[in-house]
Parts: sequence; C-alpha cells; structure tokens
Amino acid sequence: MTEAVAERPAETGPPSRRGFALLGAVQMTLIFTLASLAVPLPRIGAEFRLDRPQLILLSAAYGLTFAGLLLFGGRLADRFGGRRILTTGLLLFGAASALAPLTTGYETLLATRFGQGVGAALVAPAAMALLRSLFPEPAAYGRAMATWGGLSVLGATAGNLLSGVIAGATSWRGTFAVPVAVTLVALLLAPRVLPGAEPGRPTGKATKSRSLDLPGALLATAGITLASYGLVLTDAHPWGSAPVLAPLLAGLVLLAAFGAVERRTADPLLPPDFLRDGRRALGLAAIGLTAAGTATVFVLLSLSFQQQRGWNAPAASAAFAPFAVALLGSGRLAGPLIGRYGPRRVTAAGLATAAAGLGLLAATGFDTSVPYAYGLLPGLLLLPAGGALSFAAAAVLATEGVPAHRAGLAGGVLNTAMELGPTVVFAALLTLGGDAVSLAAAAVLFAALAATTIRTEQAR
Repeated sequence: MTEAVAERPAETGPPSRRGFALLGAVQMTLIFTLASLAVPLPRIGAEFRLDRPQLILLSAAYGLTFAGLLLFGGRLADRFGGRRILTTGLLLFGAASALAPLTTGYETLLATRFGQGVGAALVAPAAMALLRSLFPEPAAYGRAMATWGGLSVLGATAGNLLSGVIAGATSWRGTFAVPVAVTLVALLLAPRVLPGAEPGRPTGKATKSRSLDLPGALLATAGITLASYGLVLTDAHPWGSAPVLAPLLAGLVLLAAFGAVERRTADPLLPPDFLRDGRRALGLAAIGLTAAGTATVFVLLSLSFQQQRGWNAPAASAAFAPFAVALLGSGRLAGPLIGRYGPRRVTAAGLATAAAGLGLLAATGFDTSVPYAYGLLPGLLLLPAGGALSFAAAAVLATEGVPAHRAGLAGGVLNTAMELGPTVVFAALLTLGGDAVSLAAAAVLFAALAATTIRTEQAR
C-alpha cells in the first residue's frame, strides 16, 4: 500500500492541483457561455430585428448541440484519450467563440453558437476523464468531485453576473472575450499540466476493438436535440401546437429507438447497467433538478428585475451578487461536510435548504412593493447555499464506483443531466401559470427529492 501511494505523487501534489485548476476553469467557462447571452439577448434582438422564436433558438442553440453530443463526446474521450479530445474540442469551441463577435447577421451568429456547443460537448466529458487520471485514488477523486460539482453552478452565476456588466460596458459581442481568452490559456497549458495517457484506460488493441456505436450516437444526438428544441419552443407556442409537438414527438421516438439499439449492441454508447446504480440515478436527478432550479430563478427574476422593477441590465446582474457570495461560501464547506456526513446526507440537506430559498422567492420575489434587502435577499442566499451543497454531493454520488475506462461516459452523462434538467423542468414549470407558482412548484420538487434521498440513506 505504501509503495502504491508513493508511485502516485500527483494525486495531491502541485501537478494535480494545477491540472484541476485548468480543468475547473474550462468547465466554468463552458457553463458561463451557456448563460452569457441571457441578459444581453434583448440587445441582440434589437440589432438584428429578431422575433421571439428566433431569439429562443439563438439562446438555446449552444445548449442543444452541447446536450445532444455529450454522450458521444464521452465515448470519444474514453476511446482516444482525454487530452486529445479536450484539445480538439477546445479548438472548435475557441474558433466558434472568436468568430461570434465578428458576425453581422443572425444566421452566422446562430451557426457560431451551434459550433460552440459541438466543441463544448467534446471538452466537458474529456475534462472529467482527465480529472479521473489526475486523482486515481477513490478518496482523492471523491474530494475532487465534491469541488467539481459546484463549478458549474458558479459558472452559470458568473455568466449571469458578468454578461450584463460586459454588455453594459461594451456590447453583447464583448461577452465572447471570456471563452476566447480561457480557450487560448487552456490550449497553451494543457500539454504542461495534463497527462497524455490516462491510467486505467484501455490502450492498443483493447482500445481499437471498442466500437464508437455510431447508430447509437446518431439516435441519441438527434433525439436529445429535437426533444429539447420542442421543449424550448413551449416558451413561444402552446404545448399542443405543431411547432412544439413535431420536434418533441420526433425526439422521443428517436430516444426510444436509441434505447432499443443500446440493448442489442455489444458495446453500447450508454450501457444499460450504468444507470441502474441507485447512487448514480439519485445523483443525476439531484444535479438535473438543482441546475433547473437555479436556471429558473435566474430567468424569471432577471425578467422581473428589468420588466417589472425597471432596472437596467447591469443592475439586474448586480442583484445576483449575494447569490455568488453564498455559492462560494457554501461550496468551500461542501467537501468537508461530504467527508464527515457522506454524500447522501449532504445532498438531502442541500436540496432542503434550496427548497426553502425557492419558497421564499416564490412568496416575495415578484411583488415589486417588497424591498430587495429583506424580501428577495434571504431567498437569494438560501438557494445558492443549498444548491452548492447538493450539486457537490450529487456529483460524488453520480461518479462513485465508475471505473477509469468509463470516466468520459460518466462526464457525458453528468453534463447531460445538467443540461437537460433546466430544459425539461423549466418547460414543465412554465405550464403551471404565474412565475411565483413556478418557483413554488420547484420548491416542492426539491423537498420531495430531499425526502427521497433521506429515505434511501435510512434504508441502507
């Protein structure tokens, strides 16, 4: 045992810390980019004279290709190696990000957003595959995942906070400077701080014998993209309308075909046993719901701040500053708490705390006569405090026991849950009526999942 530990000094030493810092910055940037157009979207619409469906597609384009290709990106990372796929994805992501501010029309801007999503779908699972190689010991990997779990929420928060500030100081085109800068730094540092080969990943003939499951990849990508697009359109069209039903039903049919193909494939893109693990299913559900709750609050309150309270974009972004502070503080506590109480209990506690925050926001967040300081602020502190805990602990649950040669798959599935959660849950919540009702329903979902998590902990 002593010799094995001595042979892997990078698990806790400076090389692994530098590698984690680089991968963490990249992951945050991927989610930052997802949220970065939310606040300046009205300016883009005015400049290009876009109608509401065009704005919705522009806002969703990055997430559609990101979510749709994640499973295939995970398979590529597991087969060809994390660093190679990470570099390829960064090149695509960076090129699209650099072209976006140069566009002069809607169609070309839309194409760059799709291109960013393609690159991100390669980068995200590859980063998690590399993370596993940096921390091969289960205990060290668990601690790393506890920190990793909060990075995505932090990236989304930064996107909403900084996009308004950047757009106010320059223009919406300035928001693309962040992904371009991070991509350049990552491409420069990756060969120095990231391993070129991952321990535990099949190599040589073992790697070449694994198929890419192209039929499964095509069905999963098309199914997720079409179904997500149909759900996104519920913001502009009724559920029973053709623009919603056509892509939604087509996507669901393709996903059903994907499930049938995977059961008959010798080396499936998504092995059926991967999701049968109770810990993993619980963790993925918590990740998807936490991402959905955070996204719902950002969208509804951002609109409320600007349309009902009359605040400008920078002021609306600044209103979420306490959200970011609470998120950072809770994120620093997540690792020690998970180590002491276990990921299930911390997931339940985080979900319950976030439910309380959502309940407070539902009760007071849309009444313009309620002052910000004691009306909105308590909810804007409780939600991120709980969300950081649940995200971190759920990431540990979702990746516990995953072998090294499936680390890319785990990254793809985890990020898919994080991308699909807001799309599915947000679309469902909007059908309930008013904004306050939507947040109250989200609070109920959080509380129900917290109770389920507690029951599974007691049943162990």
